[in-house]
Amino acid sequence: MEEAIKKLATYSNAEVPRQPKRIIIPDEALISNGLINSVSLMDIGLFFEDKFSVRIDDAEFDAENFDTLQQLALPIQGRQ
Repeated sequence: MEEAIKKLATYSNAEVPRQPKRIIIPDEALISNGLINSVSLMDIGLFFEDKFSVRIDDAEFDAENFDTLQQLALPIQGRQ
């Protein structure tokens, strides 16, 4: 799971933060802190599917299920 978190963090820090100089840490709230919006979350989802060959239903992508990098990495671990 750590490898998935690292890849998600690298992508997220480079591509999606609304505060580009801020480094996102694994347990930091992304949506509820305003670091990303729902469009950015979908971008992460596409990266997710491409990089890890894991399909996540669009209905699952919300702040309740995927507000941190740790939460995003859980399905990768469980579905690979």
